[in-house]
Amino acid sequence: MSTLEEHVDINVPIDTAWDSLHQVENYPRFMRGVREARTETGGRARLDVETGGPTRELEAEVSDRDRDRVMTWQTKGSPHLEGTLSFQSIDRNNTRVQARVEYEPDAVRESFGGPKGFAQANAIERVVRGDLEQFKDYVERER
Repeated sequence: MSTLEEHVDINVPIDTAWDSLHQVENYPRFMRGVREARTETGGRARLDVETGGPTRELEAEVSDRDRDRVMTWQTKGSPHLEGTLSFQSIDRNNTRVQARVEYEPDAVRESFGGPKGFAQANAIERVVRGDLEQFKDYVERER
């Protein structure tokens, strides 16, 4: 398994950022390749993802530790991905969002295509970093 960690600082209070993360239907507005997202019963979400090929449906199991402001998730099926999104208050009006993603490089490449090795790690890092920046823009615009 490979692990990636990225963070972004957002100019909104922690409650605003945390609430925005839970509006799953808006994920296409800040997650690259997500065409549609919806919540389902039992703490699950479905995402229709397109990454240059046919659209794939991913199902993820999601759980929250509200008090700690941590969301954990993992996909069901292939590719196996899992991660956490942690929200930390910097001050009254600013929040740090820390993303941690664990993935199996070969499974990601088989499912979505793309480069191998170091180039793949760089591509995944760019996607996660870009999604965090898009989330920042989305939350700051919508507040």
